[in-house]
Amino acid sequence: MQRRSVLIAGLLVSAALAGCASSRGSGGSGNWVTLLDGKSLTGWNQIGNGNWRIEDGLVVGDKGKAGFLVSPRTYKDFQIRAEFWASDDANSGIFIRGEDAQKMTGTNAYEVNIYDKRPDPSYATGAIVNVARAPMVFKAGGRWNTFVITARGPILTVDFNGVRTVDNVRDTAHASGYLGLQSDGGVIKFRKLEIREL
Repeated sequence: MQRRSVLIAGLLVSAALAGCASSRGSGGSGNWVTLLDGKSLTGWNQIGNGNWRIEDGLVVGDKGKAGFLVSPRTYKDFQIRAEFWASDDANSGIFIRGEDAQKMTGTNAYEVNIYDKRPDPSYATGAIVNVARAPMVFKAGGRWNTFVITARGPILTVDFNGVRTVDNVRDTAHASGYLGLQSDGGVIKFRKLEIREL
């Protein structure tokens, strides 16, 4: 009887350990951390004129030219989950691995674009500007959308509304850096932004 109890206890411990391992998923070992709580912009640095504010639990940017919210710290290997709403004329994006916390550009960071009306549509919504073209034209305007952005070493991946728009592109220009949210015309709203380090 005692031997059977020990065996059952061992099986329960093994199952619990397996459950913990599987709950992490295949993407990485870090826990998800909420970066925007819908209550304040505390901890984010505002640069430029994005007119960023909290409105009905959302982070909203509009009326500005080249305005950014910039993270207070840098990240290297990570996965981001974002939910956002963009007006049809929005020029926005999520910048990753930015080298300069005071100046975000498409040359000193990777710009995952939200820009339906970009003159060159190959680098419009869902693309990484000047790095990875989108396989087709995607539109974000007038609705809620999701991004899942993964940066692991030189490999970058983007999923837009569950569709792979950047598929394991390799680029070594930026190894780590700040995150930036852009507002450069139109209206952009974020209701979720979370990250886990890989």
